[in-house]
Amino acid sequence: MPAPSKKLKLRPVLVENPFHSRAHLADTTNPRDVVAMMNVRESAITTMAARGVLDAAQVAAATRFRALWEAMGGKGAGAIDYGREHVDGGKARDPITEREVNAGKELARCRALLGVRMYGLVSAVCGEGFALTELLASKRERLTAADMLRMGLDDLAAMWRLATRR
Repeated sequence: MPAPSKKLKLRPVLVENPFHSRAHLADTTNPRDVVAMMNVRESAITTMAARGVLDAAQVAAATRFRALWEAMGGKGAGAIDYGREHVDGGKARDPITEREVNAGKELARCRALLGVRMYGLVSAVCGEGFALTELLASKRERLTAADMLRMGLDDLAAMWRLATRR
């Protein structure tokens, strides 16, 4: 059996019970929420949330941004390659789906709201999963970037009406 990874750090969290039946009263045999183990180091966002650096609205905005980023397939949707020929009865895939187009439009709204520099930071941390220590060398730069990231996530939460405070 291999040695456990030192990077894995589990923490119990309360999540919605997928087996909860709304047809019956919630009690010990039918709980609404159950305890699950979460890897705190799964991403920079979960690490910052576990340390109390991000609030619930900022985490929700980061999660939504990540979902949009992943819907786009990472950096962006692929362009049509007219030079490629489909052979052997292979199915031609539409190069850009409607889901990717909608995600791209929403990410364009995010970029217009945040600006180029802050959008780059949010996409690197929330979309690509980089930690601030991987992006920046000095502690002062990381602290400033964390402040900027929180401000950007606050703006996104307000745009998507996820903000819980003002």
